[in-house]
Order: sequence, then structure tokens, then C-alpha cells
Amino acid sequence: MAKEALLKFFLNYFPISAEEKALIEPRFELKFINKKGKILQAGDTCKVYTFVVSGCFRMYGVDDKGFEHNIQFAAENDWIADIASFYTGKPSSLNIEAIESSEVLQISQTDLYFLFEEIYKLNRIFKVTIEQKYIELQNRVLQNFSSTAEQRYLDFLEQYRILSNRLPNTQIASYLGITPEFLSKIRRNLAEKG
Repeated sequence: MAKEALLKFFLNYFPISAEEKALIEPRFELKFINKKGKILQAGDTCKVYTFVVSGCFRMYGVDDKGFEHNIQFAAENDWIADIASFYTGKPSSLNIEAIESSEVLQISQTDLYFLFEEIYKLNRIFKVTIEQKYIELQNRVLQNFSSTAEQRYLDFLEQYRILSNRLPNTQIASYLGITPEFLSKIRRNLAEKG
């Protein structure tokens, strides 16, 4: 079931032959992660790229005062990794934690590079995935200094539509860089506007 979800994701980009399927499937490891379980701890090196079969994750950093700042969310049919740590082998400054109990498929850098060599089409998929994440990050940086908190919230709803009702207010507020109380005020104002 889990590997079928992964293959279906790839099929959105290109057809997969029986030979390619036989190369892909054994290189991904199925894992079950409990709520609040971490697949990456700050200080460790990100050794796997993670495909979310079910559940939800957040990637976050912690500032000098101990406050957590959400950088990214990932749910079903999405990928999550500290790309900088994964590709450079340097320790990560980030954590990746399950917000819900989750089922994931993970692939190591060695296995991913093997697949890139054997199935060139996969290289293109990961390139597109990384480009999309980069665009999201660029837009987020621009929003932080050019948009109101209300506009950032509306953009969040557009980007993470399926997650908006699954995430606690504290997690959404952390992503937006505001307090949960201010998020409640924004929601009230938007409800009043209709």
C-alpha cells in the first residue's frame, strides 16, 4: 500500500516500467512514526529523504531564547528533508517532527543517487520538487517583510489548504511568526468580513 502511494506519485510525472519499479521499491524503507516522534534532530545529519504516505510533519528551528519557528509542513504525497544537510553531509540546525502519527518511506542518499543513475527520469522529479520548495521558501521570505500577518495567513491557507484544519493554532502561528492569540484575532476579523 505505502509503496503504491510512492509509485502513484512518480506516475504523475512519467510512466514506470516493471524493471524501474523493481529498482525503486527495495530502495525505500517503510517506517511508522508516532506523534511527536522525530525523523531529524538538530545536530544530526539528515541521512534520508522522506516521502509522507500518511500523517503530517513540521520542520522547525529553535532560536537562542528557546522559541520554535516552523519553516515547512509536509503531509500526504509530499517530501521532507533538510536538503542542505542531506546533500552536504553537515549537521542540521533543524528538527523534523511528526504532528500526527505517520507512515513514511525513506531513502538514503546512496540509494537515491543509484536511482538517479539508473532511472534518469527520477533525477528530474527531485529537481522539480526541490525547485518548488525553493520557490515556496523565496515567497515566504518576501512575505515576511512585505505582507501583513493577515495576508501571510491567507497565503498559508492557499499553500496548505488540506492542513489548515489538521494543524494546531500554535503550529500555524509559529509558521506565520505571530502569537496564537493574534492568529485567533485574524480569524475573527476574516469571519466578520465574510
